[in-house]
Amino acid sequence: MSPASIASIVEFAVMTKVLMVCMGNICRSPMAQTVAQSLAAKAGLSHLKFDSAGTHAPHLKERPDLRAEAALLSHGYSMGRIRSRRITLKDFEKFDQILAMDSRNLADLRRLCPPEHLNKLSLFLDSAQELNETEVPDPYFGNAQGFERVLELCEAGARGWIRHWSGPAA
Repeated sequence: MSPASIASIVEFAVMTKVLMVCMGNICRSPMAQTVAQSLAAKAGLSHLKFDSAGTHAPHLKERPDLRAEAALLSHGYSMGRIRSRRITLKDFEKFDQILAMDSRNLADLRRLCPPEHLNKLSLFLDSAQELNETEVPDPYFGNAQGFERVLELCEAGARGWIRHWSGPAA
């Protein structure tokens, strides 16, 4: 077996799947997914895979909010083909880490989550120790500055989780 084949098997065996969750899955969680994917790729952490979902997701299968996409594009991020979806029971099994954007969504996740998977739930900003904030505010009813602030928080949260997943040497 070639070294490349072995590396591929090892990478598959240690893949970490992360789900970002907000209420509608059109603003915060797809922004966090996009930022985390980009920062992980830049760090060479191909074993990290990201997705997003909403606890309510009333805009099923819709693209993210145009203001979210504009904020990301202005900072060099590309959302790709993200579409809104609602969290499912299978997500609790499939993902290794499930990160809520705020305490309301974390409470909803805890209510939905099978007991054996509760250890996978955290707040997204738990990893951003440099911040004095624990929640990513919902920018939906605000203006472009709200989406810029969410982007800043997503970058801080993603950097913190990437440090965490990279291990002690990172």
